[in-house]
Amino acid sequence: MILRPTRDDLKLIAWGIGRVILGIGLIMLVPLAVAVVSTEWITVLDFLVGITACVTFWLIMENTCRVRGRDLTWSHGLVVASAGWLVAMLFGAIPHFLSGHFKAYLDACFDLMSGYTTTGLIMIQDLDHVSHGLNMWRHLLTYAGGQGIIVIALTFLFAGTAGAFKIYVSEGKEEQLLPNVVRTARAIWMISLTYLVVGSTLIYISLLWEGMPAGRGLLHSVWLFMGAWSTGGFAPQNLNLLYYHSLFVELATMLIFIIGSFNFALHYAVWTRRRTEIWKNIEIRSFTITSMIATFMLAIGFSKMEVYTTLTEFFRKGYYNLISGHTTTGNSTIFSTSFYKEFGFIAMWAITLAMAIGASACSTGGGFKGLRMGIVTKSLWGDIKTLVSPESAVVREKVHHVRDIWLDDALVKGTMLVMLSYVFIYAVGGLLGVIYGYQPSVAFFDAASAGSNTGLSAGLTTPLMPALLKVWYIIEMWAGRLEFMSVFALFGMSAAMIIGRGKKTRLLKGRR
Repeated sequence: MILRPTRDDLKLIAWGIGRVILGIGLIMLVPLAVAVVSTEWITVLDFLVGITACVTFWLIMENTCRVRGRDLTWSHGLVVASAGWLVAMLFGAIPHFLSGHFKAYLDACFDLMSGYTTTGLIMIQDLDHVSHGLNMWRHLLTYAGGQGIIVIALTFLFAGTAGAFKIYVSEGKEEQLLPNVVRTARAIWMISLTYLVVGSTLIYISLLWEGMPAGRGLLHSVWLFMGAWSTGGFAPQNLNLLYYHSLFVELATMLIFIIGSFNFALHYAVWTRRRTEIWKNIEIRSFTITSMIATFMLAIGFSKMEVYTTLTEFFRKGYYNLISGHTTTGNSTIFSTSFYKEFGFIAMWAITLAMAIGASACSTGGGFKGLRMGIVTKSLWGDIKTLVSPESAVVREKVHHVRDIWLDDALVKGTMLVMLSYVFIYAVGGLLGVIYGYQPSVAFFDAASAGSNTGLSAGLTTPLMPALLKVWYIIEMWAGRLEFMSVFALFGMSAAMIIGRGKKTRLLKGRR
């Protein structure tokens, strides 16, 4: 029997979402300050409206939905994570829409979800003339989204809450770096902020070397770092990395987004001097193998199309975009239509498959993840060994991901469920694109890009694309970033509210 959630369950969830939205309002203070310094007074008003809306919502939730004596359970945490991202999209889109750079509020919401989920697909118009305040907001939200907007709330707003770990895990993270989950969230921010200083400095030197003015170069270096580190792919210019025509900037951003695609637990292991984890980790091995296969496919595709035949061209126009796709970053050094018009079928599908596979679990990347690819491959290898081994033999396989993980049926089935869910959203997005008349290669390229939170586009994703396709891509970005479990919980709770029974029995019981 399906049980209906109680009023207290719904109030607890709303209270948790209120805390998340307060976090969004606090982040808006940074672009507000940039707008003030830049004397962009209209932009200042846009962010004041956004901050006021966020704080008002939080105050309402805080004063009407706090349930004394109860804390968040696992199911509460799942729903807070999934619903919180949707509500955060609506509030975060307010300054975007007020800026006048969007055709409709749906387009502003699309860009917000793209930023939060570190996807990088854009609907913004006239990007080259966007205010400094709005550009800071665009890149800050993708930087913050890479760590997770729930991590933001945990860092400051859920301290002392016993249910904090529930919503941390519900955002698609599993590793707890430190015994306390709030300390773990702060450790993630410490890692990211340290890289922010080092990485921005590296890009800044590259931009100065290319002749960009010091003040403008400082802003661009910070923004480019945020887009690369979070594997979000946002850039302050419409041509993305192609605008800079700089090998030094491309090398710097590639280094940053490869490191940014690694699991935060692996970063912490390296920081604590367990550097052998880099070579032992299943995700690093998986990424190396799949990137080599994709590079081979890319070379074959280019040779058939007779494009990018020199080593420099292959690296800057081909390999860079391939690794940008594989890490689900989305920084690009070519025009979007070049994927379809110049790359050809084989090279284009090499990048499509790289995007679908994606980067590391519990990182800023999306897609299947290297850990899941390793688990499925090891499981299949174990099945083959079982078939050729004596009947009395006991065959067990393990993968190394910060620690040794022995494979069992539950782990493999859970992994396959998530991977099949990704395949489903890729397929539906691709088929919708074909139905609307786009070329199949283009339709599935952009659908895989949205679902894997990558951001590369073959020219389909524009403000002129059908509204239904925009909505589906928003769903793809949201579900793919949360890795489906909390999305399933939200749908389950919604169904329980309609068809569930019982008024006194709580549906959302805590469980370990």
